Amino acid sequence: MTETAVRTWELRRTFTPRRGEPREALKGLDLTIGAGEIHGLLGPNGAGKTTLVRILSTVLLPTAGRAEVLGLDVVGDRDQVRTRIGTVFGGERGLYSRVSVRRNMLFWASLYGLDRRAARTRSDALLERMGLTGRADTPVEELSRGMVQRVHLARGLIGDPRVLFLDEPTTGLDPGAALEFRSFVTELAGEGRTILLTTHDLAEAEAICARVSLIDQGSLIMSSDVRDVGRRLASADRVDFGTAVPEIAEKLGELPSVTSVTGLDAPDRYRAHPRSAEDVGEVIRFLVDHGVHAISTSPPTLEEVYLHLLGDRGLAL
Repeated sequence: MTETAVRTWELRRTFTPRRGEPREALKGLDLTIGAGEIHGLLGPNGAGKTTLVRILSTVLLPTAGRAEVLGLDVVGDRDQVRTRIGTVFGGERGLYSRVSVRRNMLFWASLYGLDRRAARTRSDALLERMGLTGRADTPVEELSRGMVQRVHLARGLIGDPRVLFLDEPTTGLDPGAALEFRSFVTELAGEGRTILLTTHDLAEAEAICARVSLIDQGSLIMSSDVRDVGRRLASADRVDFGTAVPEIAEKLGELPSVTSVTGLDAPDRYRAHPRSAEDVGEVIRFLVDHGVHAISTSPPTLEEVYLHLLGDRGLAL
């Protein structure tokens, strides 16, 4: 049985403004994350993702319910939880921009109780791992966005955490920097660390996460292995095919067993959506009978599941 790294029971958080009605950000959330996995947390803006991360990282108290990290209660065992976790935010939060990279690292090391020598050794090792040794004495504000995010990750690792919370860490990064950051994250999971990644980038989640959970308006909508996420749709596999005869695609779309046929980005490539699993065979037979042999099937993607369940609210690819 897989060890559990993070678990919540009926977790609730209500925000009460000075004016206006109270807003319930989390509504009885039950979530389980296995040790050593990269778990993606998806949902539109305002779904409750950041609120959950703030509670799990002991920054915010829950209104009701319970949450544990590595078997420790985030409220009653707050200090012990903090020594075992790291948190990485996207953007500028969490760093002092006018201070050098090294001084930022040493400051955070002191918060974890590392003595001066250990703090220096640990900081230098992490900066070398992130390719930042040559910029150690550079103020953070002079770094590129990709380098700043590497500093964020190094800072999040300064306490050698077993659980790492990444709150939209690749927001604003160019594709190359985002890919590099994901590579670092995959390496960390390979070391046995548990990683909770909140993201709007569905391709990112599908690429590096073992499991994903989708929340909306403070409630858990689904939680699944990425490989099995397509089963959450009550639909059959898609059928992709190639033909230089557009009329074949048009006739296929007229069959009662097909909901739609759409063109793909590649020339003369199409995708058919059968109504049910039983209809996939009929679609393939139709294509073969019409001389089409470049045919492949695949389950619905994470993006399609997301759009099916939530529509395009807050979706950024």
